[in-house]
Amino acid sequence: MKILVAVKRVVDYNVKVRVKADGSAVETDGVKFSMNPFDEIAVEEAVRLKEKGLATEVVAVSLGVAQCQETLRTALAVGADRAIHVQTDVELQPLAVAKLLKAICDKEQPQLVILGKQAIDDDCNQTGQMLAALTGWPQGTFASKVEITGNEISVVREVDGGLETVALSMPAVVTTDLRLNEPRYATLPNIMKAKKKPLETLTVDALGVDASPRLATLKVAEPAKRKGGIKVDSVATLVDKLKNEARVI
Repeated sequence: MKILVAVKRVVDYNVKVRVKADGSAVETDGVKFSMNPFDEIAVEEAVRLKEKGLATEVVAVSLGVAQCQETLRTALAVGADRAIHVQTDVELQPLAVAKLLKAICDKEQPQLVILGKQAIDDDCNQTGQMLAALTGWPQGTFASKVEITGNEISVVREVDGGLETVALSMPAVVTTDLRLNEPRYATLPNIMKAKKKPLETLTVDALGVDASPRLATLKVAEPAKRKGGIKVDSVATLVDKLKNEARVI
């Protein structure tokens, strides 16, 4: 079984994001980038499935600027066998990403595609669902547990009301939630080995996909700063303020 894992290069989650002075976007110059945390979970799950003998090959895919190859090397160091980079400087929105991944699925013919449920930069939570729609494959989103038996995948999903278990026939698309696993750290020997693993570079035109943006960002602004709280001298005062001053959200 071949597993395709999509990974995205995003601003590191430890970085305090700042908006550019002109309000056009967030500041990225001199900012640390890393793999999207949900995609780290996706890579870990794919590698674990291979270690269990349920998969024969793990292929990592990233779309975007040349620096995405650093993200792919991280995936290779964790345990992916090879990588594919679709290089473009065009802003890629979820639909374009899904179309490009669909083209790669047509090329690679994986039995399973694993993605993070969302990226921490845009929080769109759309790509996995769009890919499933384009391929016509069943999907298991927000996965907190994945089990494979024969040609069927059992996915435990985290939903508002609790947990839901769905059975999917392969090929299928799975998106990962936080509680699926804890990603491992890449060891130095594996980081060195990753430099020798194959990394194929493709172009958007070669895949025959129109990746031009369909949405335009008009303005980016920071959230309004919260006002400082106050201390009350008694429970009675607190109850009075909750009754008469608290806003109903």
